[in-house]
Amino acid sequence: MAIASFVLFALVKVLLLHQHFNTPYQGGALRSYYLAKALVDRGVQVVVITGYNGKDYEKKQIDGIEVHYLPIAYNNGFGFYKRSYSFIRFIILSIRYGSIHKDASICYAISVPLTIGIAALELKRRYKIPFIFEVGDLWPDAPIQLGFIKNPLLKTLLYQLETKIYQRSKSVVALSTAIKNSIEKKVPGKRIDIIPNMSDTDFFKPEEKRFDLVKKFDVEGKFVVSYIGAIGFANGLDFFLECARACQKAALPVQFVMCGDGAMLKRLKEISERNELKNFSIIPFQNRDGIAEIMNITDASFVCYRPEPILETGSPNKYFDALAAGKMIIANFAGWIKEEIEKEGCGFYVPSSSPETIITKLARCIENPSVLINYQKASRSLAERKYSRKLLGDAFYNLINEQGSI
Repeated sequence: MAIASFVLFALVKVLLLHQHFNTPYQGGALRSYYLAKALVDRGVQVVVITGYNGKDYEKKQIDGIEVHYLPIAYNNGFGFYKRSYSFIRFIILSIRYGSIHKDASICYAISVPLTIGIAALELKRRYKIPFIFEVGDLWPDAPIQLGFIKNPLLKTLLYQLETKIYQRSKSVVALSTAIKNSIEKKVPGKRIDIIPNMSDTDFFKPEEKRFDLVKKFDVEGKFVVSYIGAIGFANGLDFFLECARACQKAALPVQFVMCGDGAMLKRLKEISERNELKNFSIIPFQNRDGIAEIMNITDASFVCYRPEPILETGSPNKYFDALAAGKMIIANFAGWIKEEIEKEGCGFYVPSSSPETIITKLARCIENPSVLINYQKASRSLAERKYSRKLLGDAFYNLINEQGSI
């Protein structure tokens, strides 16, 4: 019986569609890499179709994952129409290259963008490949609520597409309970599994600050608050600078460090210079090893979003890396992350309307290091108990095994 089950599952081939597939060697969000690696490590064949800013098609074997890189330019600084063109090209090319793998047992399509669902729908229609659709951000709700999509007809078409994708998928994976609840209202009775982002508790670990890194980043004698991630409109990082300004005015020995890339980077640099923020520094985009160095000198990790209800549903990678590294969490938005860090005792909330409230909360941690240590221990404990790669990798493997073997 066990042998028969193994043979059946050994035949499963997973086609993973994700326009923004990153590896630890590149940096950026690594969820799709972690998911693919979880399957490969358990003996499953995984083929990834993704895009990259290159001129020619490339095929690579990366850590046992077969990756097809399609030459489709994209970056966070693109405007609406340039992004849309990139999304459409990915639909067309992913269908074309997906046809090479029409023997796939199941397709796992990762949004955003929502339009990746069109490719999954077409591969299902042409080659009878069932698909699971993953939702990390609620589209089209997010771009509509943030004001990027205003045309009534386009809104209607996107909502219709969203519903169609959910209905025709074999199942849906949501990255948070809030996302699951929203989808359930749109497609009652649909199977929806929650598999949140992962904490790499083997790679990121609590550790003493290294003197060489403290010198490298020029943070001697400083309490370090870091923001690591996308520097886009939705992240609302003006608030991060407002917190830095408040702490500088209060003469707190705190250094605010921002690492990443995005459309708002130039503007934030100009704001910091205009306000003469001497306690604020920017580190260029890093791969995973570079992020580990920044985590080493970090005391508290800042998770930042604009105060929009739709953004409270998300599952930002930076939160899970910080938990794994055992860092105190600071959040400036309501929703499930605020509730979790307060319940678990691993961080605190600073409302976007009151950046000055961070002063007393940080001062307490600086004056009484045991307060900080307790927050940090709680973060690591949460990562191990709820979000470890091993735990969620098993959950994903079991889902694919069940859905792909039928």
